[in-house]
Amino acid sequence: MKPSIILILICTLLFSKALIAQKNKGNNVPSLVQVKEVDEQYNFYVNSEKFEIKGVGINYVDGHDFEALYKAGGNAFRTWTVKNAEEELAAAKKYGFMVAMGISIGKELYGFDYNDKKLVAQQFKKVKAIVKRYKNHPNVLCWVVGNELNLLFNKNGTLRPVNPKVYDAMADIVDFIHKEDPNHPVTMTFAGVINEHLKVALERCPQIDIVSVQVYGDLENVEERMKSTGIQKPYMITEFGPMGFWEMPKTPWNREIEEVSGPKADGILERIQKGLINNASGKCLGGFAFEWGQKQERTPTWYGMFHKDGSQTETIDNLTKLWTGKHPENQAPRVDSLWLDGKKATDNVYLKPNQKYTAQVFASEPDKDTLVYKWVVSKEVVTRSQGGEKELEPPIVYVDVVLDKEGKFTFITPKEGEYRIFVYVYDNNGKAGGGNIPFMVKS
Repeated sequence: MKPSIILILICTLLFSKALIAQKNKGNNVPSLVQVKEVDEQYNFYVNSEKFEIKGVGINYVDGHDFEALYKAGGNAFRTWTVKNAEEELAAAKKYGFMVAMGISIGKELYGFDYNDKKLVAQQFKKVKAIVKRYKNHPNVLCWVVGNELNLLFNKNGTLRPVNPKVYDAMADIVDFIHKEDPNHPVTMTFAGVINEHLKVALERCPQIDIVSVQVYGDLENVEERMKSTGIQKPYMITEFGPMGFWEMPKTPWNREIEEVSGPKADGILERIQKGLINNASGKCLGGFAFEWGQKQERTPTWYGMFHKDGSQTETIDNLTKLWTGKHPENQAPRVDSLWLDGKKATDNVYLKPNQKYTAQVFASEPDKDTLVYKWVVSKEVVTRSQGGEKELEPPIVYVDVVLDKEGKFTFITPKEGEYRIFVYVYDNNGKAGGGNIPFMVKS
């Protein structure tokens, strides 16, 4: 082979490698994300373009239908850990989402000791490695370091202050991120808007860029509540959704009462309107609806916008309308109420064992699809989780069925104990509604 041909081949190979290197480098160029106040309103700016959050919370193991989020008009999601960051960032790149990257931080609620300097140092080392690994991904929006670190309870269930050293550790982390990654702002999240908690945190960690609060029923009051704190920083609502189980009525035997899906969706929409859309503070950056998946927390339907089989609820229809200007072509069944033995859940339903009782659901279908009903009786949760951690779904109880027709379900009650009856209403087109009633069986 002639030397000239060899030289040409070498040059071609080197040029090809340079192109590949440049392409790969382009894949790892971070977006410049800033939080700026323009015309008395704070917003995210991604590479100088204003970015308004249309977001949800995604805990990968609870569900991660990224395509459905894209079709609904969403443009962002937040996470709680980096356990599935590779898959999440790959999906973000595919669909054009921005990601509020969650970094899990030890909580006193679960026994993390902030007086243990060695333990705190080990945690700091892990955080450094995470930031270095993902800081250059173009779909990172911000860092969400720690989740509800202020959440700690007395034995009687009331809140108590956490060790202030929690926020000293956070200050070190924030300082490191600001130095290591100047392209992305940093936030940490708080359970509720509690003045005393926020005051201590910001005294110890004033350099945080965004204050994030997590509110449910209180979303409608968040503008007023944040104003009362006197905090001048921009803020996000990193979790919002249905009424929390701590905000709902309980039965005399201390079981929380969940809203049925129709009123639940209405309430979420109304609170979004009041707390986010109509927020005139100029400081609210928007928020992330909880959660884009399905999880067990008091019930398997309380917070998730999907059912276990992947069916979508009315809340997703409402978010789609907010984000795109119109509802999806196929909407979820509407469930307005559920009765057992002629009583609502708030009537505190007591039944006798081995007797015949009837439950009835009142549902409608906006698209005139034929409705399919599924009834389930289960036991109650044995060990209730705190702070959203894993909770075991109680087992199903198989009962003798007398009638199951057109939204009515007559069954024979099991032995004495605490139970719930669930109804799932499907349109056979991927959408569902439902509800449940706790009941006590006693002689």
